Amino acid sequence: MSIIRIENLCKKFESKKVLDMVNLRMNKGEAFLILGRSGAGKTVLLKTIIGLLKPDSGRIFIENADITHLTRKRLDKIRLKFGLVFQNSALFDFLTIEENVGFALYQHSNLTKKQIASAVKSALEMVALANIEKLYPHELSGGMRKRVAIARAVIYRPKIIIYDEPTTGIDPISVDKIVSLIKDLHQRLSITTLVVTHDLNVGLAIAQRCAFLLQGRIIFDGTKEDLKTIKDERVIQFINGTSTGPIKEMEV
Repeated sequence: MSIIRIENLCKKFESKKVLDMVNLRMNKGEAFLILGRSGAGKTVLLKTIIGLLKPDSGRIFIENADITHLTRKRLDKIRLKFGLVFQNSALFDFLTIEENVGFALYQHSNLTKKQIASAVKSALEMVALANIEKLYPHELSGGMRKRVAIARAVIYRPKIIIYDEPTTGIDPISVDKIVSLIKDLHQRLSITTLVVTHDLNVGLAIAQRCAFLLQGRIIFDGTKEDLKTIKDERVIQFINGTSTGPIKEMEV
C-alpha cells in the first residue's frame, strides 16, 4: 500500500521548471531513495511532499489524503505524520538538547515536563546518546548533532521519516554510524524511510528502492537490482561519477 503518491507534479520559479511531471509512489514501510545532483530539484520535491510549497499542478497524496488543496489546519495535522532530519541538523542553538529533542512534544502534546523528559531520554538512548540533555548543540560534534536531530524526528513516532542529505559535513566514521542508525531505526520502528541525497553509496546502503531526478524529471524508478542492468547513459554516468557523458557540468 502506498503511503506517499505523487501524480504529475510540476513546479517552476519564474520561467525555470524545477519539477516537471514527477510521478512517484512510496510504499508503506519501505526505505526509498531519491538521488540527484545538486540543484536537480530534490529539496523542492521534499518541500512539496510536506506541504511547505504548493505545486503549480499535479497532486500529492499522503495515506490517500490529497494535500495539495488542504487548509492550513488540516495540513498541519498531516505534517505530524512526518519526522524530518535536515541537512544541517537545524537544532536550535539557544535550547538545550532536551528542549531540542522534546520540541514537538512541547508544541503538540499535553504531556507533563517530566513525561517529556522521560521520552527525550528514551529517544536519545535509541540513537546511542546518554546524559547530554543539559548540553547545548555547540558542545557536540557534528556526528552527535546529527544523532540528536534523528532523536528529535523519531520522538513522537511519525509514520514517515525524511532524511535530507543525512551524512553531509561529517567524517567517514560518523557517516557509517549514521547509516547503520538509519537502517536500525527503519527496522525497529517499522516506519517509512525517505532518504534524499547525492551520495550514491550512502543512499544504496539504506534504501530498497530508488528514483533518479534530473532536470526536474524522474528518469529512473526501480530497485537496486534494476540499477545493475540500467541502460540509460545519464544514470550510468552518475553511478560511475564521471565528468564525461550526456550530463554536462552546468546541467542541473
